[in-house]
Amino acid sequence: MDNMILMNMLVLGSIAFVAAFVLYVVSQKFKVEKDPLENKIASVLPQANCGGCGKAGCAAFAHACFAANEEAFRELYCPVGGNTVMKKIAKLKGVEMSAKLPTVAVLRCQGTCKNAPAKVLYDEMSSCRIAARVSVGETGCPDGCLHLGDCVKVCKFGALSFDAETEMPVVDADKCVSCGACVKACPRGLFEIRPFSKNGAQVYVACRNKQKGAAARKNCSKACIGCMKCSKINEAVRVEDNLSYIPLDVDADKCGAELSSACPTGAIVYKERAHD
Repeated sequence: MDNMILMNMLVLGSIAFVAAFVLYVVSQKFKVEKDPLENKIASVLPQANCGGCGKAGCAAFAHACFAANEEAFRELYCPVGGNTVMKKIAKLKGVEMSAKLPTVAVLRCQGTCKNAPAKVLYDEMSSCRIAARVSVGETGCPDGCLHLGDCVKVCKFGALSFDAETEMPVVDADKCVSCGACVKACPRGLFEIRPFSKNGAQVYVACRNKQKGAAARKNCSKACIGCMKCSKINEAVRVEDNLSYIPLDVDADKCGAELSSACPTGAIVYKERAHD
């Protein structure tokens, strides 16, 4: 019996060794040497492998930058490295690249425990994704924050924290790299990557509730009621399904403060980034 076990081990070990040797020989014979330029591009990337650039990781992004022509290269952007890294890559490729406006993740919800008091108690697994499947949420808002912090758990950069007083996630704009992990993690699509204006301002509708005005206000005092006042100030602002949306290209410097002050419920947020 012992001899049989030993024999089986030897046979299997031999097969594994031969297979490994064959794989090694094949990999060496058919491996593709990377161009030195691609390796240089990879070396300046932050190696965060966050996927915020839309590629599988930093290696895939480096290859995309290397293979892209000048026009296609301008569409590529590393959110973690930002303009500093992209300028280094552009210099390596010998192309010109204009700086892009900085971006940050924003939470399109103001359903704090004060603005949207709980009406029921959710006492199941602490996961937004699961809660979204089995419950409308404690506040009754079918599109609001579920307060369970899936977004905080996936942030690799410490840019998201949970405020115990408001029971809401908070974005630290100075730490956020716009990787989009929170966007993917939120089952209700409450996060959005938005640019700052030239003067460092932002304006957006911090609400996703598509209920009609009265129902929306019943669930949250800061809900958008689709009153159309914002669209009268700037015709680019859309109001669909009882919900207002401010496009990314609306200049917050020109009309951000006016849009925010005109909103009767305070659903439109206007803020300026603090400067050192």
